Amino acid sequence: MVSIVLVDDHFLVRDGIRSLLEDEKQYEVVGEASDGREAIDLVQSLQPDIVICDIRMPEMSGIETVEKLTDLSVSSKTIMLSMHDSDEYILQSINAGADGYLLKDASKEEFLKALSTVSKGNKYFSGDVSSILVKNLLKGNEKGVVEKMTLPSEGVKKVNSNPFDLTKRESQILELAVSGMTNKDIAAKLDISKRTTEVHRFNLMKKMEVKNVLELSKKAREHNMVP
Repeated sequence: MVSIVLVDDHFLVRDGIRSLLEDEKQYEVVGEASDGREAIDLVQSLQPDIVICDIRMPEMSGIETVEKLTDLSVSSKTIMLSMHDSDEYILQSINAGADGYLLKDASKEEFLKALSTVSKGNKYFSGDVSSILVKNLLKGNEKGVVEKMTLPSEGVKKVNSNPFDLTKRESQILELAVSGMTNKDIAAKLDISKRTTEVHRFNLMKKMEVKNVLELSKKAREHNMVP
């Protein structure tokens, strides 16, 4: 049995999802929350297999809720449910740690497919969302989202060159990674989530065409990118 917690500030939406799942014996809705703060306490208490979370809610957004759950190392998988297919919402959700992103106009068949996929430990993104991810993540184009996440680089030495067109945050993480810091240490240093750090690190390594820290360090020094 896959346990589920529903998080949405509209009762009718939660009621609709619960009704949709009534005939699906492998799923059980074990709790509901109307906002992010309530959801965090509920998820920590119930430890559901999956959290289905609306992206826009009062008090705390779905993105903030998922990021908080990620930072708390909650084992529950999260699926973001939204009416919006904008690049910004999608990339922010992925950076926050969401395991899936599903549009509210999805069919019942796609909804159940998303649940099945995520419950097995895989990621699920609807067709339109997948296209956006391919365009923005695999090509390393995080314009707009990165600007919102970027913090002042106080305490981080400026690199000497940027031949691989790294973003400001990727350049910061490059220098810290080369210095021997782990993703957890880097996240604490820059005051961002560990998942966000992992996404940036993946993108910079892809841009620089390296597979590990040793190769990353060697190429960075060859191109005079770090002291």
